[in-house]
Amino acid sequence: MAERHGGALWLEQDAAHGESFLRFLLPVAGSAPPTAAAATPASAPRPEFYDFDLFARSAPDTALDDRRLDSLSFTVFDCETTGLDPAGGDEIIQIGAVRLVNGKILQGECFDQLIDPRRPIPESSIPFHGILPQMVRGQPTIDKVLPAFHAFAADSVLVGHNVAFDMRFLQLKEPQTGLKFDQPVLDTLLLASIAQPEEPSHALEAIAARLGVSIGARHNALADAMATAQVFLRLWPLLEQRGLATLGQVRAAAARSYYARLRY
Repeated sequence: MAERHGGALWLEQDAAHGESFLRFLLPVAGSAPPTAAAATPASAPRPEFYDFDLFARSAPDTALDDRRLDSLSFTVFDCETTGLDPAGGDEIIQIGAVRLVNGKILQGECFDQLIDPRRPIPESSIPFHGILPQMVRGQPTIDKVLPAFHAFAADSVLVGHNVAFDMRFLQLKEPQTGLKFDQPVLDTLLLASIAQPEEPSHALEAIAARLGVSIGARHNALADAMATAQVFLRLWPLLEQRGLATLGQVRAAAARSYYARLRY
């Protein structure tokens, strides 16, 4: 039954708590068009993106795998875009990022840049990111911004929420810019599914609410990056309770997450 409907059923074990349970996933069925009240930014975030082949394109950087998370440098980032189809011509219109070093968010080390996409911003997307066409007019284009962001993120582990979506946009720009973001990547969606496997939702808002993290201007790239950084830090002790303290342990566990098993 599960396979016929494109789903999956398997046994999960939580050794740390001595529990076993069945995980049963089915794709969400199509729904009726949303009403005006439902079509708000709070109720219609971008879809969860599970293209994990993105992370297999370059050989894993294992040099940091034995290091504890609290000894590493991270760049926690988020992108706002014209739409949800990176391969279909949608473009990045904002990148926001913050550095996290030795377990501390460096509030003074941020990256926040609007980007001229050189294409129209659909009116339907503006309620989600709040970026108007006149705000990006005259801003640097992506070929100018990505080198600056690449330098900002150098020698760090990349972190994002539902980060495969953002990485797809970055990787599609590789031929144009010649830049590869080939450092290790962590996804707080996957980490939350490991740390709190019994929870029904791993949307950023849901995780933040469970962990007591306040989110500022949702779907603003820098605000989302800041919230993701706080969520990431608060997941560390939960992961360590499960025996996951080093980068390598966390990456291996993320690869085994039930979300990572899904293919769309």
